[in-house]
Amino acid sequence: MASNRRGVGLSAFSNAAISSDQYARHGQQLRTSHADALANQLSVFQAALHNFSLTHAKDIRSNPTFRAEFARMCNAIGVDPLAGSNVKGASASGGKAGSVWAKMLGSSVNDFYFELAVRVVEVCRETRSENGGMIAISEVQKRITKGRAGVVGGGMEVTEDDIMRAIESLEPLGGMFKTQTLGGSKFIRSVPKELNPDQSTVLEVIQVLGYVTVSMMQANLAWERARAIAVIDDLVADSLVWVDSQGEETEFWSPASMHEGG
Repeated sequence: MASNRRGVGLSAFSNAAISSDQYARHGQQLRTSHADALANQLSVFQAALHNFSLTHAKDIRSNPTFRAEFARMCNAIGVDPLAGSNVKGASASGGKAGSVWAKMLGSSVNDFYFELAVRVVEVCRETRSENGGMIAISEVQKRITKGRAGVVGGGMEVTEDDIMRAIESLEPLGGMFKTQTLGGSKFIRSVPKELNPDQSTVLEVIQVLGYVTVSMMQANLAWERARAIAVIDDLVADSLVWVDSQGEETEFWSPASMHEGG
C-alpha cells in the first residue's frame, strides 16, 4: 500500500521564507505606527505644557510649591527646565536659543533659574572668606530669601530644590560649584579643590559633634596623631574650619556647620 505522505520539498522552504518576511514587515509597520502615535501624543502634551508655563508663569516664579510640582511634571516626560538657562545669551548672539525646551517652556521659567543661579554664585563668593567655600544649602536659602543687604524687596522665595536645580545649571562653568552631603546635610562647595576622604570624614564628625580636637580624632577614628594634625592643618589652611584655642585643648569648628545649625 503506497503512503500518502509527501516529502518536504523546496516549495515548503520558500513558503516559510515568505511568511517570515511578511511577519517582519508587519512587525515593522506596527512599531512605526506605535512610534508615530507616541510622537503625536508627546507633541500634544508638550504644547499643553508650553501653554501651561505661559499661563502660570507668575505662579511658577512666586510659589515654591507650585514650582516644585511643575519641575516634577517636566521631569516625568523628560523635559529639562534648566536646559535653556542661557536663553538670554543665545538671543543676544543672533536670536537662536540653544535648546528646544527653552523655546517650548518660554523664557519665564528659564529666567527664574538663571537669576537664582546668579544669586547662588553671589552668596558663595560673599561668604567664601568666612567658610572657605563650603556653605550649607539651608544658609544659602536663608540669605537669598532675605535678599541683598540694603535692598528693599530684593529677596526671592526659594526652596532647597530650587537651589539644587540652579546649581545644576552652573555645570557649564566647569564644575566649580558642586553639592556635597556631610553628616546628613547638603552643602555647596564653590572652590575647585576636591576634599579627600580624611577631610570629608573630619567635616562629617564636626557636623555631628559640633567641633573636633586632635585627641577626639585619635580616640574616635583610631588615627595617629600626625595624621589628625595633617588633616586639620589642611582644613585650616583652606579656611574650612576655625580654630578655638581658649579651652584646655584646641578645638576646631566648621563655620558652614555653625551657620547651618543657627
